[in-house]
Amino acid sequence: MNTSLNWALVAHIVGIVFWLGGLLVAARVLAGLGAEGSPEARKTLAALERKLLRGIVHPGAAITVLAGIAIVIIRPEYLRETWLHVKLTLVVILIAVDLLLTARFRAYEGGRAEIRPAEAKLAHGAVALLLLAIVILAVLKPFS
Repeated sequence: MNTSLNWALVAHIVGIVFWLGGLLVAARVLAGLGAEGSPEARKTLAALERKLLRGIVHPGAAITVLAGIAIVIIRPEYLRETWLHVKLTLVVILIAVDLLLTARFRAYEGGRAEIRPAEAKLAHGAVALLLLAIVILAVLKPFS
């Protein structure tokens, strides 16, 4: 394996850990924010949510996507693999879940919406299932 590919894979995995780990935590914090009655606790949870999204989730997503592009540039033959097409479809869905959670939080911050804990918990479950499916595809490379 070439060194460039190894480093791209390292960056891809580190990005995934930050993006999806942060997204799982952010979804749970969002659920807690919706369930919390204390204004002080809500303010603290909102600050934590903002820090998670800006400092961990979105930088992790950027690293993941950029490293993924680098991997495909280094190994363009992956573009002919069905497993990669399925994986990329799941990644697009994951990006949509990320953007929806971010939009809900911003609407809450702006006073335009309340957070429904069940909605945030559903997003948490969706992220976990997407992560599992993506890891299975990346490691086992079915359909090859």
